[in-house]
Amino acid sequence: MAEDVILGELISAFSKLPGIGAKSAERLAYHILKVSRSEAMDLAEAIRKVKDDLRRCSECLNICERELCEICEDESRDPGTILVVEQPKDLRAIEASGAYRGKYHVLGATFSPMDERGPEHLSLDRLLERCSQDSVSEVILALNPDFEGDGTNLLITESLADHSVKVTRLARGLPSGGQIEYMNQSILRDAVEGRGQFGQIEPTA
Repeated sequence: MAEDVILGELISAFSKLPGIGAKSAERLAYHILKVSRSEAMDLAEAIRKVKDDLRRCSECLNICERELCEICEDESRDPGTILVVEQPKDLRAIEASGAYRGKYHVLGATFSPMDERGPEHLSLDRLLERCSQDSVSEVILALNPDFEGDGTNLLITESLADHSVKVTRLARGLPSGGQIEYMNQSILRDAVEGRGQFGQIEPTA
């Protein structure tokens, strides 16, 4: 039946989304069928705007509507530091914390030869170009603390060896409120290797 074909096409489209299985895709399709036409069209219009109106910032490759994103246009941001993330969603998470006031760079992927993702799949050349500017003094690596993230950190660090910039990474270790006995080995290893000075205690008189 024609209606089954049309509904099947919508289910198939939803099933292509990451994390959406066949059952979830079917539920979403029937939900679209159930809601009002205006609600369904609002969803369709939102998807259209994302594809038609958004682009990559020409400076940091963040998602924006203009040539430059608001962060790159903001003259109050520190131009001397570039914080490197994998995806725009990582940038938004760090920005929401309010703890960073420099510039960003979005790689778009991580280095993973096993998955056939080489340096050419990252916006590494653009990062190196930005780091050639005299104003940049520090690159902060803010990639996920996993195998691919660490491999990408190493690739970036080696690529920046000939640039006069300091390369740092986000601190790792014990979460606030956590208990050591329940931490896994990688967390404890990062905590020990990345330890810092706690503060000198003044002697009592």
